[in-house]
Amino acid sequence: MIETPSGGTAPTVGLEAPPPPPSRSPRAITWARRKRALLGFWRVYRQSRMGMIGLILLGIFIALALAAPLLVADADLRAATAPGLPFQSPSSRFFLGTDEFGRSVLDLVIYGSRISLLVGFTATIMTMIVGAAVGIAGGYFGGRVDTALNALTNWFLVIPWIPLAIVLASILGQSLFNTILVIAITSWAGTARLVRADTLSVKERPYVERARALGAGDWHLVSRHILPNVMPVIFANTVLTVALSILAETTLALLGLGDPLSTSWGNVIFDAFDAGALTAGLWWWLIPPGVCICLVTLGFTMCGYALDEVLNPRIRER
Repeated sequence: MIETPSGGTAPTVGLEAPPPPPSRSPRAITWARRKRALLGFWRVYRQSRMGMIGLILLGIFIALALAAPLLVADADLRAATAPGLPFQSPSSRFFLGTDEFGRSVLDLVIYGSRISLLVGFTATIMTMIVGAAVGIAGGYFGGRVDTALNALTNWFLVIPWIPLAIVLASILGQSLFNTILVIAITSWAGTARLVRADTLSVKERPYVERARALGAGDWHLVSRHILPNVMPVIFANTVLTVALSILAETTLALLGLGDPLSTSWGNVIFDAFDAGALTAGLWWWLIPPGVCICLVTLGFTMCGYALDEVLNPRIRER
C-alpha cells in the first residue's frame, strides 16, 4: 500500500518485498564449506606435476589390485593346479614366465598387489591412530604425561627397527595380521613426534586460549581445535607412511618372517631367492615384483611431498 495525495491509500502493484531466501541448516553450510575447501585443494594439487604423476601411478596399482580377482583365477596360484611347467621363460602364454611350481609370475604379481597394498594401508591406519593419540596427548596435557609419553616415543625411535621387528615377529608368529601389527608397533613413534610438535604450537594460539577461558573442556578443545589443525600434518605423513609400510612388509618377507600363506610382492621375491632364481638367472621371477614395489613407493612418496607442498603455505610460497 502507498499513500495518495488526498491522504488515502492505494494498493501497490509490483512493489511487494521479495520473499526472504530459504534458510540453510548449519549442516548444509558446513558441507558447502567443505566442498569449497576440497575444490580449492584440488585446484592447487593438480598444479603439481610430481603429485599428478604419483597419483596416476597409485591409481593404476589400486585399480590393478581391485580387479585382481577378475584377472587371476585363485586356483591358478595353487602349486597343485599350476597351469605351466616350472621355470618357463616369458612367452606369449606366460608374459613373465613361471615360478618353480609352474605358476604364472604375472598372476603372482597382480594378486600380490592386493596383499601389499592391504598391509600398507592397514598398518598405516593403525600407525596414524597410535601416533596421533600419543602426540596429541603429550603435547596438549604436558607435565608428567608428556614426559612419560615422550620417553616412550624416544625409546621406540632409538631402537633399531629391524632387530625390534624380528623379535616381535618371532614372538607373535607368522600371519598377515601379525605382520601388520609389527609394522604398526615399530612405526608410530615418528608420527607421534611430528604431531606433538604441532600440538604444542596449536594449543598456544589465541582462539584456543579464548575457548578455554569460556569454559571449554579438554575433549572439546582437542576435538574441535587441536585435532582439525594438526590433521594436515597427519594426512601428509599418512601418505608417506604407506610407502614405508609396504617396504617394511617386503623386508619382513625377505627375512622369512612374513605370512607364508599370503601372496605379496615380498613373498614372491623371497620364494625366488629361496629357489635360487638369482644364481639361475631367472630374472623374470625377481625383477617384476621389485619394480612394482619401487613404483608404488615412488608414487606414494611423490604424492606425499606434493601434499606437504599444498598443505604448507610457506613451502608453497617458496
